[in-house]
Amino acid sequence: MLDIPGRTVRALATDLDARYGNLAPEDVLDGVIHCFGDRIALVSSFGADSIALLHLVAEVKRDIPVLFLETGMHFEETLRYRDDVAKRLGLTNVIDLEPVFIELSREDPAGDLHISDPDACCSLRKVRPLNEALKNYDAWITGRRRHQTFARSTMAVVEPDGPRIKVNPIASWEQSDVDAYIDAHALPRHPLVAEGFPSIGCAVCTVRPGAGGDARDGRWKGFTKTECGIHFSR
Repeated sequence: MLDIPGRTVRALATDLDARYGNLAPEDVLDGVIHCFGDRIALVSSFGADSIALLHLVAEVKRDIPVLFLETGMHFEETLRYRDDVAKRLGLTNVIDLEPVFIELSREDPAGDLHISDPDACCSLRKVRPLNEALKNYDAWITGRRRHQTFARSTMAVVEPDGPRIKVNPIASWEQSDVDAYIDAHALPRHPLVAEGFPSIGCAVCTVRPGAGGDARDGRWKGFTKTECGIHFSR
């Protein structure tokens, strides 16, 4: 937890956003990583577009902690992709965050909680493990972009997140920017992208979206849910 005499997290976030909010992503990352040192981590799903931010971060600090929420329900392709990308980019500190076994046994013994209550499933497998892990850091980096959902449309590059700072270095990027970066650096796509999955989460909750739909329409099909919950205000 940040402990800066006379400064609130919100005030610090405002100052950092004023300093870095209009800079290129690589400059944002260079600034915040040097600012927070070993007290900052990247959270990555190793999903459809994750490779762009992972590459940007690897160019600044290859041993940065990369937190991956290992829900136990990922596509096998995602797990192989995670390992391949980490090796290719030289990321040496990828950390799997798993749900607590006792809680998993008690709250989802049959492994079907996602069918009846996807919010509870995400809380069990993602939100709680991440909240526990983030206690070790003062700031975290995400790949969220403003164009993705209405809720993200006005987010800052640097924002307060409870007792810590959240950094969204590619907040202003459109999908075309992500695609151009991946192509320019000849980075490998998640294998499911070629099969029609523009947004990839757990296998049990992700389907191909219909033609002309939003990229995240295939997430939590049949529910109004659009976020797993890790980005809700703390």
